[in-house]
Amino acid sequence: MNRVPAIDSLPRPKFRYSPALEAGPFIKTAGLVGLDRETGELVTGGAAAEMECILKNVRALMADNKLEPSNMVSATIYTTDFENFGAINSVWNSFFPADGPLPTRTSIGVSALPVGAAVEAEFTFYRSGCEPSRSEQCRNCGKCGA
Repeated sequence: MNRVPAIDSLPRPKFRYSPALEAGPFIKTAGLVGLDRETGELVTGGAAAEMECILKNVRALMADNKLEPSNMVSATIYTTDFENFGAINSVWNSFFPADGPLPTRTSIGVSALPVGAAVEAEFTFYRSGCEPSRSEQCRNCGKCGA
């Protein structure tokens, strides 16, 4: 069964969809652009600033759902200009601990993104040991019995 995880830390979607969905031990986000959580507007400063905002919002989502960077198993990054990818990658690298595992990543060039964004990213997280069908609370997510 799918359910919406804690998403209060994410900007409110501009269209009708779930910004994140939990299915068993997985949490999958929709594509996220660099929207400021307070104003709902795209941050200024270009691709690097947008990626920084995306990862800041994802870090808040992770905290709300008791996830660590090591729980991220994959990411897809979309950009309207691969000339910006060095800056995007620099922000990406600063998000992860130097000695931690890195998720898989796919990068895709596109002609346009929602709200005029230069970057959009989507993420998949995995909670090892989580089995939401159990009735006891677990140390990982507080919801299952693992």
